[in-house]
Amino acid sequence: MPYTPYHFGPSGFIGLAFRKWIDIPVFLLANVIVDVEVLIIALLDVHYPIHRYIHTLLLGTAAGIIWALAAWPLRNVFKKIMQILRLPYKTSLWKMIISGILGVWLHVVIDSIYHPDVHLFWPNKSIPLWRIITKQQLELLCLAFFIPALILYLLTVILSWKKIGAEKAAKKQRS
Repeated sequence: MPYTPYHFGPSGFIGLAFRKWIDIPVFLLANVIVDVEVLIIALLDVHYPIHRYIHTLLLGTAAGIIWALAAWPLRNVFKKIMQILRLPYKTSLWKMIISGILGVWLHVVIDSIYHPDVHLFWPNKSIPLWRIITKQQLELLCLAFFIPALILYLLTVILSWKKIGAEKAAKKQRS
C-alpha cells in the first residue's frame, strides 16, 4: 500500500476478532515495522525495488520474531495503553512472537496484491497475488475494515464494562 494506515483497518479487525490469541499492539505495530525497509531504501536512495526482502513471507517471519522480541520489554507499556483504551490485555512471549509474525505476513500479503515488486514467496520471483483485485478495490476494502474494527472495539469495551460491573455487584453482595 502507498501508506501504512491502509493496513490498520484489516489488522485492527483481525487483532480485535482474535484478541484471545493475538497481542493487539504487537500485531498492529508489526504492520508498521515492515515499512521501515521501504523508508531505509528511500532515504538511502538505493537503486533497489522499494519492497525488497522483509516484504516476503520468509524474511518477514524473521522480522516479525525480531519485532516481538524487541517488544517484549515494552509489554507493561502496552498494558497501560490497552487499559487507557479499555481493552483487556494478557500476553506472553509466545503470543507476541505469533502476533509479530502474523502482523508482518498480513502486511506483506496486502502489499503483494498492491505492488508488483513484492515477491511473497522469495527467493521464488513469482507474484501470484498481484492485481487479483484493482488498487482502488484493495484500498476501499482496507478502509472498509475500519468499520467492523470499530464495532468490535466498541463491543469489547461495552462487554468489558458489563463484566466489571457484574464482578463489583457480586463482590458487594458477598460483603
